Amino acid sequence: MLLETEKVDNSLIVKIKGELDLLTAETFRNLVERAITAEKAQHLILDLEHVDFIDSSGLGVILGRYRRIREQGGNMAIVGVKPHVKRVLELAGILGIVKVYHQTEQALQEVN
Repeated sequence: MLLETEKVDNSLIVKIKGELDLLTAETFRNLVERAITAEKAQHLILDLEHVDFIDSSGLGVILGRYRRIREQGGNMAIVGVKPHVKRVLELAGILGIVKVYHQTEQALQEVN
């Protein structure tokens, strides 16, 4: 798994490449938590365009970051989800609480 972060206004954009699973979930959690704190980000946008696989551990860390952002009064969005990953997010109920957008610019407008 590779992560790339970018701060735009008060939003942190996290681009994930690879798998978000049991082997990578803890690393993802630690890196995103540090980035949120360091950047003083209020909102979080997860770009999942290059995520090929996600399991329950990946779902758990996404939900954990959602709770963290909501507790500080922010919003979270997901961008660029592949159909099979979107289906997993849907079955887990994440799409009922986090909106999905096709483009990062769209998500930035909505979360801010």
